[in-house]
Amino acid sequence: MKAEENKIEENENVNANETMSTENTDTSNLEKEENEVDQKQEMGEKLAALNDKYLRLYSEFENYRKRTNQEKADLLKYGSEEMIKSILPVVDDYERAIQAFGENEDNAALKEGVVLIYNKLMNILQQKGLKAINAKGEKFDENLHEAVAQFPAANEEDKGNVVDEVLKGYYLNDKVIRYSKVVVAI
Repeated sequence: MKAEENKIEENENVNANETMSTENTDTSNLEKEENEVDQKQEMGEKLAALNDKYLRLYSEFENYRKRTNQEKADLLKYGSEEMIKSILPVVDDYERAIQAFGENEDNAALKEGVVLIYNKLMNILQQKGLKAINAKGEKFDENLHEAVAQFPAANEEDKGNVVDEVLKGYYLNDKVIRYSKVVVAI
């Protein structure tokens, strides 16, 4: 009887071990599946991070490309600005010479020659984008004019208007490169 009891006990132990082994296998399978899920989730997060990094880098490059293209266009458009600024005093001298010739009729041929040279120079500068700022009679605008003097207004409507232009101002392709020096009515 003892032998039978031992066999029954052994069978129960074997069954218990098999059950435990099955439970251990199930637990290890669950742990493996959880690890796989965690790894997949981690890989998905890494992929999302790399994709985000790629998109940001691509956006930065596009912004850089646009900015450099704009800088190149501005350089081409305004590259002659310094040269034109240095020529403007010569233009002013021509204008003064033409005004001085207007007072003296003895030098009509000389005046005509100076006027032709002046017109030729101004045509070349206008082709490069130079444009005079109209100031006389206009409302004073601090973005275009520089007030060098003030003059009492003859009437109320003239207040704030430009009475006289001492020195012409100029645009280069819609950018002010020299402000008009003006007298303003107050």
